[in-house]
Parts: sequence; C-alpha cells; structure tokens
Amino acid sequence: MPYYRRLYELLRKHIREGVYKEGDLLPSENELCSLYQLTRPTVRQALSALVNDGYIRKQQGKGSIVNKIPQGIGILSVSGTTTALKNQNLKTITIEKPRVITWPGNFMFGLSETEKESGCIYMTRLRLLNELPIFYDISYIPNINLPRFTARKFDNRSLFDVLRKTYQLEITSGEQKIRAIKAEQKVCDFLQIRTGHPVLHMERKMHTNRPGLNIYSSIYCNTREHAIYGTF
Repeated sequence: MPYYRRLYELLRKHIREGVYKEGDLLPSENELCSLYQLTRPTVRQALSALVNDGYIRKQQGKGSIVNKIPQGIGILSVSGTTTALKNQNLKTITIEKPRVITWPGNFMFGLSETEKESGCIYMTRLRLLNELPIFYDISYIPNINLPRFTARKFDNRSLFDVLRKTYQLEITSGEQKIRAIKAEQKVCDFLQIRTGHPVLHMERKMHTNRPGLNIYSSIYCNTREHAIYGTF
C-alpha cells in the first residue's frame, strides 16, 4: 500500500472511531511528517484524499478541520455505505458468494471490449441496519487482475475497503440511475416487504483509478424506515 494510503487509512480510522471529532484540528502537515517519517507531498496527498471523501476540510490559517460524518445512508457517496454509517448496527450478509460469470444480456450500462472479454465477478449481498433489511445489492465487477477475489469473504465487510486495501483500486466518481419500481417477489422476500411494495432501484457505474475498470451494481432499497442520504 502506498505511504499516503497508509496515512489516509490511519487518519480515516481515527476520525471514524471518534479520536478526532467534528470541528477538531488534525495535526499539522509538519507534525504528520515528523510523526510518521513522511515527506510533505505524501502527507498532502493523504489529506487531499480525506478532503475528497468528505472527512475534513482545509481552512487557510487553521489547517485540516474534521467534518461532521453523515448519519444517514450514504449510498450516493463514493465512500460507501459502511463508511457513512460508521459504528451503527450495520450487518452485511452474503447471499451468493463471488463467482465468475458471463455478463448478462442487455446490461444496464455499456461495457468496454476488455470488460466484455474478461467476464464479470458476480455476487449478491443483503445489508441490514438494526436488523431491518435496507439494501439488496447485486455487484458486477470486471474479472480483470483481481487475483483470489472469489475466495474472499464479504460478510460484514466493506467491498470498497477490500478493493482499496487489497487491490489499490479506488472509487473516484460514478453515475447512477434511480427509479421507483414495484418490487418483484424475490426482492420482497429479501427486504421483508409485501409483493408490489414500491422500492427504489439504483443502477450504478463507479469509475476507478484503474483505466477501463468500472464497478457496477444494481441495488434495491427499502426506504420505509431510513431515507437515502447524500451530499452534493
């Protein structure tokens, strides 16, 4: 893992765990350089990543100030649901373990030739908040240079964290389509709602720092108890 990512992960962990709270100042760039034996460009790169992910803001004359971490469901954020919900009672259950398949016909987004030729890693998960099912999540990941991915376990683990820490694959931006639909029986069973109950269906394409490799997902959202949260 690059040195700036190590510092990013450490500071991110401290913010999530409340070592640094909203309004607190992080150590100065000089202090971080001295404390972790890093160069100033490396420290600045780590702080820039924290700014991009919404953890801190830079204020001239003060330094790096910790932001309030969103308490809603941050499905609209590239930082991911697990990050947004922090230490709340979020549970992730793998329904179908990762396996390599051919891409479904009439896929929700256009695919590059490389993606088509490589096939995709397919898995499904159920996300629960305080034991209430809120997301039925279907992931499609191009099978491109992700060794042993299908052997990994994703119960109560963040997909974004695994991609970031294990494969140095970062979500940089994305696009999504959101529709209100009537849930089919399979979705109703997973989300514990009645047949035909309206749900939000989100189709997402997430761009990464690796050219030509995007992460795709189809998510069914039960918003009965929790609103979908995002900042812009």
